[in-house]
Amino acid sequence: MSTRATKPDEKGFFEKVKETFEELWDGTKDKAEDIKDAAEDKFDDLKGAAEGKLKDLKKSVSAKKATVAKKATGEKTNAVKKVTAAKKDIKSKAASTTAKAKTAAKDVKAKADTKAKAITTKAKAAVKDVKVKAKSKAKQAVGSTKKAAPKKKAVA
Repeated sequence: MSTRATKPDEKGFFEKVKETFEELWDGTKDKAEDIKDAAEDKFDDLKGAAEGKLKDLKKSVSAKKATVAKKATGEKTNAVKKVTAAKKDIKSKAASTTAKAKTAAKDVKAKADTKAKAITTKAKAAVKDVKVKAKSKAKQAVGSTKKAAPKKKAVA
């Protein structure tokens, strides 16, 4: 007959807490990486769209260059202003999206740190409770042993 237990070994409290921390940390890292990837993709998309618009605007400007040259200089300056405004608008949109992604990543990290601190605090409190209960039971056991010792002497 085997002397090994057929039940699986149960994990201790601290092992469970450690696993919970690891799961939270891994989840936070994964989410931060996902947000970073999404921000990079969005930035690349905006950059590509901006480059496409810029190319389209350049083509449009060069195609109409002959017509614009014939017109008054006031109209020519208006076209240049539109191109410049479009460039500025595209750059500001890209910068805004990047800033939002960075802020979102910081928020996720801050939330993860807060959760980790809360779990650590709970674990410390649980450890204190276990220690207090263990001391209390130990005192009770010592007290009952001391009470039983004089009775044995009397019987002897």
